[in-house]
Amino acid sequence: MDDLVVVGAGPYGLSIAAHAAGAGLGVRILGRPMASWRDHMPEGMYLKSEPWSSNLSAPDGRYTLAEYCAGHGIAAEHGTPLPIGTFSAYGLWFARHAAPRVEEATVIEVTPQGGGFRIRTAEGPQLLARTVALAVGVMPFVRYPEALRELPASHYSHSSGHRDLTRFTGREVAVLGAGQAALETAALLAENGARPCLVARRTRLNWNTVPQPLRRPPLRALRDPHSGLGTGWRSWAWSELPWAVRRLPAPTRERIAATALGPAGAWWLRERFERRVPVLLGHRLQRAVPAGGGTRLGLSTAAGEPVVLNTSHVIAATGFAPDLARLELLDAGLRAALATVGESGTPELSPGFESSWPGLFFAGLLTAPSFGPSMRFVHGAGFTAGRLVSGVRKRLGARSPLRGSSGAPRTDRASAAGRRA
Repeated sequence: MDDLVVVGAGPYGLSIAAHAAGAGLGVRILGRPMASWRDHMPEGMYLKSEPWSSNLSAPDGRYTLAEYCAGHGIAAEHGTPLPIGTFSAYGLWFARHAAPRVEEATVIEVTPQGGGFRIRTAEGPQLLARTVALAVGVMPFVRYPEALRELPASHYSHSSGHRDLTRFTGREVAVLGAGQAALETAALLAENGARPCLVARRTRLNWNTVPQPLRRPPLRALRDPHSGLGTGWRSWAWSELPWAVRRLPAPTRERIAATALGPAGAWWLRERFERRVPVLLGHRLQRAVPAGGGTRLGLSTAAGEPVVLNTSHVIAATGFAPDLARLELLDAGLRAALATVGESGTPELSPGFESSWPGLFFAGLLTAPSFGPSMRFVHGAGFTAGRLVSGVRKRLGARSPLRGSSGAPRTDRASAAGRRA
């Protein structure tokens, strides 16, 4: 029986596993490393966050994105966006050097058993663990507008469902949404020879401003501080004080998670988008029906006027809706028993990210209504990993791994140096 099984091998799962191994726990990590980044983002996308705020977390502070880039001859500079492919490669490098070996298994069920958990995978025998950390990323929570659900599956898709957008070359594509995923997907479609049109309920698009220099006069830095989530005191609070967010009343936390750091495009994308993508702003999707070989969208303006848009395909860049009810790999009875944050459908968590079910921990998007919007970003992995592992140790009584644990051995600097690629 392992001390900890981590389900998910993205930035949060890898960071948690690295801290757990560093603490001497018997830990296993299951999943495809960096799956969302490698499999669910189109070629040509860039990292929106600054390189210095996009690190995975190791217990000694090593294995940063800057260290990876320096060792591979890649410039990682403030104010210069990095390709998603570079970030994915960094995550794989981190997995090799800082974390236990990742087992590429698909978890299909996590069920309570005795004082721990039984984990079933699609590939092999079941595992037993004293504690489990679910770091499943965003893919279980893909959100579609209800109006699309009556369409044939071939007529619409989610922005996270495409690695290669060249399949839409020469075709008309309606992109729904107003955030970075919608704006960048539309721009990439246009650059790949498609004919996109952006449809958004918002009456105007928001664009982030060009980042201020890291080195500034002290007064300017005090007025508008940098943080992992952007500049300004509000962003700084979400970035640096997740523990304080958790102490707020549940309705306040729900509101913050739903509204803070809302949809906006990266400053470096604006020119590419505006010169090539037509937009229909202030338009709501009311209905969608098949029409010939494509789809007819029924829209309405803010004034209630009907608008019809005919398109070959619809891409919904409408984000993700975290809800325990959609986490099908978790035993239904266990899900129903969990305490939640107000009406959000997300788990209420301790300061150590433990749910109301002893030994069950959560990380990533599902924790945003507990700890705030930083949990929606890579930057939140640094806050999460150490505290979650401390929570696991507390649950285990801070005891050493039992003899015969099947968890991976502790990863230390010497062993990491020997594996360096």
